[in-house]
Amino acid sequence: MQGLWGRSWYQQVCGRPVASGSLCGMSKPTRTSSGPTAPSSPKPVPAAAQRGAGQVRIIGGRLRGSRLPVPPLSGLRPSSDRMRETLFNWLMHETAGARCLDLFAGSGALGFEAASRGAARVVMVERDIGAAAGLRASALRLKLDVDVHCGEALAWLQQAPPASFDIAFVDPPFAAGLLAEVLQRLPRLLSPRAWLYVESAPGPSIAPAAGWQLHRELATRQAHGRLYRRLSPASA
Repeated sequence: MQGLWGRSWYQQVCGRPVASGSLCGMSKPTRTSSGPTAPSSPKPVPAAAQRGAGQVRIIGGRLRGSRLPVPPLSGLRPSSDRMRETLFNWLMHETAGARCLDLFAGSGALGFEAASRGAARVVMVERDIGAAAGLRASALRLKLDVDVHCGEALAWLQQAPPASFDIAFVDPPFAAGLLAEVLQRLPRLLSPRAWLYVESAPGPSIAPAAGWQLHRELATRQAHGRLYRRLSPASA
């Protein structure tokens, strides 16, 4: 997924090819061969990845109605319009001026929504090189100053500075099994009264450790969104 999808998506959004074997902007040395090699056949496009392509729109704020491309990545499932509209209604008085983290950015629907609604800072983390390039291209087109980091979310959480964010959006691929470890590593990056939004598969889900209170939740047939508030030490 990182290779085939990353290169094709990067070329589509940025208009130039990316070197074979590159990941997050780092190129591997090219191997040489003593003899001719047969041309390799292109890998077939997975049907699930084909279904992932499309667009989502920003729901509110100064960029309301702006479209965001959805890269054709297997397992990518942007938050629905209904989920995002409900979430940002919950955060109506919290987003402006906040420092926001979109941890599994994908299309950037949550991070760009926060930026549109006045967030002071938005950081997006995305592991796929092509999708990360697409996020940077969208930010440039929309004239938004957002930070896009290409890399694995768990590794990034280990090196990010503490107490950096007031709102975190966590919407990992449902089948990846990353949520438990993310919820262990994430709290040190969040401010004392931070908000944490977790989107997971329908049904019961892993909750944050002690010190967080469920504030609101919304269930649909496709996903379950939960918004938590960090408790102050006196009330925890």
